[in-house]
Amino acid sequence: MPRKTQPTASSGLQSWRSLSLAPATLLYGPNEYFASRARQQLKNLFRAERGEVELEQLSAKDYKKGQLAVLTSPSLFGSAKVIEFSLAASMSEDFLTDMLAYLKEPDDSSLIVIHHSGGNRGKKLIDHFRASRGLNFIECKELKRDQDKLDFVLYEFRERGKKIDKRAAELLVAAAGSETSELASACAQLAQDGPELITEEIVDKYFGGRTEVTAFRVSDEAVKGNAGQAMAMLRHALDTGVEPIPLVGALAARIRTIARVHGSRQPAAALASEFKLAPWQVEQAQRDGRRFSDADLAKILRVLADADAQLKGESIDPLFSVEKAVLTIATAGRSR
Repeated sequence: MPRKTQPTASSGLQSWRSLSLAPATLLYGPNEYFASRARQQLKNLFRAERGEVELEQLSAKDYKKGQLAVLTSPSLFGSAKVIEFSLAASMSEDFLTDMLAYLKEPDDSSLIVIHHSGGNRGKKLIDHFRASRGLNFIECKELKRDQDKLDFVLYEFRERGKKIDKRAAELLVAAAGSETSELASACAQLAQDGPELITEEIVDKYFGGRTEVTAFRVSDEAVKGNAGQAMAMLRHALDTGVEPIPLVGALAARIRTIARVHGSRQPAAALASEFKLAPWQVEQAQRDGRRFSDADLAKILRVLADADAQLKGESIDPLFSVEKAVLTIATAGRSR
């Protein structure tokens, strides 16, 4: 039975967000959340076209010769099949041989979805998917840069018909940690429970108790020179059990970014490319750095390094060093 719609040609990368049906799809990359979303979207598209389908799930690592031919052979009842292969980064030689042969003339009543977490195992198959105009090659990369995470947050809210202002989105990225699934869950919660426009205050209401948010808030007030507010936030955080080591780490990361762009006359875009930062991070660091001299930044970095060392065992009263670091940041440059 022929497909009702032809698969969209894909000679390069195809986003996991905008999928079209093809006889086979390779999900390439370690981000399991994106791979899961892509798998579900593909199954939904296939079901919409073919009605009820059978689902088969196999390991490419444990695959034995001939299994694919059996799975894709015509069924007595003519049921369409979705066949998912996991662990393709450890695929067997039999899997590689059989899949390359199958893709020369794929079965039009089957949908093949393969997840390869990365690396060069099965390079011939990876290259075949990259080059083919009739197959899907979809990258499922981790979100490593803050700009990528910010873009993801903005997309998640747009997809749900909601808006989030930029400052709130930055705070949410700080709050949700490094896992894409956690960030997606936070977006879903706010989109479901919050108003049409998600503001910084709303994000703080939901996630304000997390260490990452506290560090974001404390560092924000400190670099602006608001010593009273920064110290009040810090003491409240420490009194309520926030861990000081990651907090100092976040402060140090903020100051290092400021130091990297400090005094440079290059455009923000050029600096962003040079230092692998998002343009908004460079612009923020340039604004933050206006009240600091080179000597101020050198002193602050020394104080932060000292605070980190004392927190890790070099002091009887390590929390004093955290307060000293925050106060040093907040009061720098006032004598000039």
